[in-house]
Amino acid sequence: MNSKRIAIALISVLILGFAGFKILSNKSDLATNYSEYIVKKGSIKVQILSTGIVQPENKVEIKAPIAGRVEKVLVMEGAKVKKGQILAWMSSTERAAMLDAASSKGPQEVKEWEEMYRATPILAPINGTIIQKNVESGQTFTTQDAILVMSDRLTVKAQIDETDIAQIKLKQKAKITLDAYPEELIAAQVDQIAFDAKTVNNVTTYIADVLPDTTPVYMRSGMTANVVFNVQSKDAVIVIPNESIKNIDGRNIVLVPSSKDSLKDPHERELELGLTDGKKTEVVSGLVEGDKILIQQFKMSDKKSGSSSPFSPMGGPPRSHGGR
Repeated sequence: MNSKRIAIALISVLILGFAGFKILSNKSDLATNYSEYIVKKGSIKVQILSTGIVQPENKVEIKAPIAGRVEKVLVMEGAKVKKGQILAWMSSTERAAMLDAASSKGPQEVKEWEEMYRATPILAPINGTIIQKNVESGQTFTTQDAILVMSDRLTVKAQIDETDIAQIKLKQKAKITLDAYPEELIAAQVDQIAFDAKTVNNVTTYIADVLPDTTPVYMRSGMTANVVFNVQSKDAVIVIPNESIKNIDGRNIVLVPSSKDSLKDPHERELELGLTDGKKTEVVSGLVEGDKILIQQFKMSDKKSGSSSPFSPMGGPPRSHGGR
């Protein structure tokens, strides 16, 4: 049994060695083909993509100047309030104790003490929205407790790579999409750009406040957002695919067909280029609408048309009967 296994192993090694020799001896080279592209006009947009978090532009915690008890809360989370509006009524610790003592003597006694010592109003310090309500009527609190939390308006804190920050300007138009509502586009503009950078994982970024033109009702603090900044755009200009452009010694070159055979002996033509979005590029001069350019395509071709692979199910590829 051992001798049989050794014989089988040797045969297998010989077969694999022969197959490898055949593959290596079957030399291939790169064949260059060209595809034609007809130059036409189109639109091009240069955009910068970023991610960020929805946060209040200004967040205010409302705390009472003295400890006490909340007698009544007049607002709910999400309520829009004006500066100076009464949000709640509170009693100091002493007033709350006197009212509790008076309640044991009857409603008339309570009424007299309430008229003698009025409750203290808690006022809105700014125009904005109530984003947190941390107390209920009858609940006690200290001076360290935030009774309510307000924000004036929601903005997206977008992270901009330092290589792109030069293209971001104040009042620049942008579009916001929220991960929670990916189908909704929110028109916005750049409201503020940070002067101080942050470095995370060796990447330097700047924070830009992107303010919605109109804050939708479904937008919430803490949501993840994607921001598209519109840097520049042009319509009805000559654009060509980036893969058709070569840079040779600082010159931007495309291949154009010869007068005899469009796919053989192409000629180089120098271009002046404009905007690029990473996929296509504007041509300022050198081409006009309707011109043809050639895009190189490479593929592996066998020098020997009749070569075969020992691993092919039919013993090799079909033979060419009209080779080029």
